[in-house]
Amino acid sequence: MVKMIIAVVAVFIAWSALDFVIHGVILQSAYASMPQLWRPMEEMKMGLMYFVTFLNAVIFTMIYSKFITQKTLANALSFGIMYGLAAGLSMGYGTYSVQPIPYTMALTWFLGTLIEMAVAGVIVGLIIKE
Repeated sequence: MVKMIIAVVAVFIAWSALDFVIHGVILQSAYASMPQLWRPMEEMKMGLMYFVTFLNAVIFTMIYSKFITQKTLANALSFGIMYGLAAGLSMGYGTYSVQPIPYTMALTWFLGTLIEMAVAGVIVGLIIKE
């Protein structure tokens, strides 16, 4: 149980840091060029965003812990990549299909999510072992 908690916290911290780089640095100018699509900064629900990120870290870690039988670093990375493909396709291209965002934003969301989940896979693989 201690390893699960450590893994959840580590994944949450990694995702929060990567989200800052992806959304706060790389995509900042793209977001600024389309203010009509986003809440103003003072109206953003950052507490909710962090809560959702934390819950996702819990779910990601639980799925790995409960359903990946051979807990190797390679399997953890594979799990992270598969999770990232599913989440990234939905986030990037699912949103692109219904919202007027530029293709580069959709691609960045997809690749960013894929990278975040691969990193999370490595983290859980290093912490939760057989």
